[in-house]
Amino acid sequence: MLQIAYIRENQEKVVKALAKRNLDAAEMIQNAINLDEERRSTQVELDNILAESNKLSKEIGDLMRNGEKSKAEILKEKTAQLKDKTADLKERLQTVTNDLTNQLYQIPNTPTDIVPEGKTPEDNLTVFEQGEIPVLAEGALPHWELAKKYDIIDFELGAKITGAGFPVYKGKGAKLQRALISYFLDKNTEAGYNEVQVPHLINEASGFGTGQLPDKEGQMYHAVADDLYLIPTAEVPVTNLYRDVILNESELPICNTAYTPCFRREAGSYGAHVRGLNRLHQFDKVEIVRIEHPEKSYEALDGMVEHVKNILNELKLPYRILRLCGGDMGFTSALTYDFEVFSTAQDRWLEISSVSNFETFQANRLKLRFKGKDGKTQLAHTLNGSSLALPRVLAGILENYQTPEGIAIPDVLKPYCGFDRID
Repeated sequence: MLQIAYIRENQEKVVKALAKRNLDAAEMIQNAINLDEERRSTQVELDNILAESNKLSKEIGDLMRNGEKSKAEILKEKTAQLKDKTADLKERLQTVTNDLTNQLYQIPNTPTDIVPEGKTPEDNLTVFEQGEIPVLAEGALPHWELAKKYDIIDFELGAKITGAGFPVYKGKGAKLQRALISYFLDKNTEAGYNEVQVPHLINEASGFGTGQLPDKEGQMYHAVADDLYLIPTAEVPVTNLYRDVILNESELPICNTAYTPCFRREAGSYGAHVRGLNRLHQFDKVEIVRIEHPEKSYEALDGMVEHVKNILNELKLPYRILRLCGGDMGFTSALTYDFEVFSTAQDRWLEISSVSNFETFQANRLKLRFKGKDGKTQLAHTLNGSSLALPRVLAGILENYQTPEGIAIPDVLKPYCGFDRID
């Protein structure tokens, strides 16, 4: 959530920045400013009445002590009127504060200056590409056919148990999945991230804290009986560890990593591009989350990008990095880099990671602050990245490592798997 003080002081700048998201935000921003002005004027009026009421109470006490009861009764009538007015003003203040908060919830984060112009994924900017696309033998198969051929992932069985988008991993497929999780976690902890295990359901406050609510209700599974949501990513519970927390500057940076299953309804998803592991309703992901000093967050973002690059280099998968354009960015992000691995059998790129800096957008919602050396309190910056999402990494391995003799296992995963090949 953008800070209203920042919006008020930088109105034109905010409107111009949001235009990069192809959003005409002038009216929305003006509404927020108008509500803030009403809130502030109501607060001033309330403070003045409370001060007057306190003054009258003191005068009444003095009059009663001096035996001037009749004068005191006159002032009591006036204080009663002020109490009624105070109650009305408190109610109005609460209403306008709620209206302002709801208006701010509708305003996305402002993109940084280096975010490219654009409306669709086709307008994203490729900033890095690594690895040669392998030439597969004739008759090479997409991963969903390989999964069936080697009996390692059963999509039909998952559909029977739950529905489409909930696969069952079997045998070496399950072991490869577990190997990837362990490998990703080990790489992250070696890089200085602290491993945490977090709940897989969150309350509404946590959803609002990281910006999933009120933006992505349609994509989240909602356990209505308990008003809890299944997490769409570990980013949500891990970042919410620091909701309503004031840190000391010396505690920064805070770096955490977590493995969780992730749940996304992906309403309306269909067609060839969502076959197999390309898009699931339940999938596994290892996440990295950072809480940073504002002056160091973009250096940290670059470090996160390099970290994910190192993992993909070890897996020897062809990949590229995109800087997302304004029209393709997430609601909460100020700058996002997407990693895509090339699926040779499908002849297309598959997104496997997003690494983002949210600046103070989430921290403002979370009330996540730190106290500087000067004793002043300010909002921290939050960042997160997939390190990595498993389904499309697994799809890339199955397709790019397939041979006539079976599916080879990347060298770096062999110690985790306990086997060299799926055959």
